[in-house]
Amino acid sequence: MKYREVLLEQLKSQPYFDKKVIYQLSEQYGLKNTTVDSYISRSLRYKEIIPLRKGLYVSADFYNKNKGSASYKFYLANILRRPSYVSSWAALQYYNLTTEVIHTITSVTPKITRNYKTKIDTFLYQSIKEDLFSNFSSVKDKFDFFIASPSKALFDLLYFRTRQFKGLKFKEVDQLIEELRIDIDEMGKEERKKFYTMVKHYMHHG
Repeated sequence: MKYREVLLEQLKSQPYFDKKVIYQLSEQYGLKNTTVDSYISRSLRYKEIIPLRKGLYVSADFYNKNKGSASYKFYLANILRRPSYVSSWAALQYYNLTTEVIHTITSVTPKITRNYKTKIDTFLYQSIKEDLFSNFSSVKDKFDFFIASPSKALFDLLYFRTRQFKGLKFKEVDQLIEELRIDIDEMGKEERKKFYTMVKHYMHHG
């Protein structure tokens, strides 16, 4: 078995890996970094590994085994940009609060806005103020991930859609939710209360 195939075999069990990991694995075979770089290029060309962003990959084998798992995509969303949590449409769909078809996994981060288009999915990261980077939790699943609470997912969606609630009156919030076809009645009573409290507080103090 060739070194390139040996390395690929060792990386098949990883949910993602970076160049540093490949270099470390290669050291035991006495391979130079330049040789490893050519292996990476060849593996990309043969579509044996999938690029996520610069220097970050997943083996096609691992992805094909897990591509049907929403938890894997959400897990990757957390990894691609740290810190971040899944929010807006993707989170609302996860909570069954919308029937909209989601083509982008939107996350929220205190860092600058970014967009990663990969063969796996499109990952959008929207920048929010540090004090609003809150109301999310870790979900234990096949792959663990951070996701906004239902109330915060809806708050984030409206926050970005209205450019921080500019020109929007509190009484117009329900109408906007209806226009977006979000089934807020399916949200728990406590979460609905939290959502309206968040919006009201932000409109008065934001």
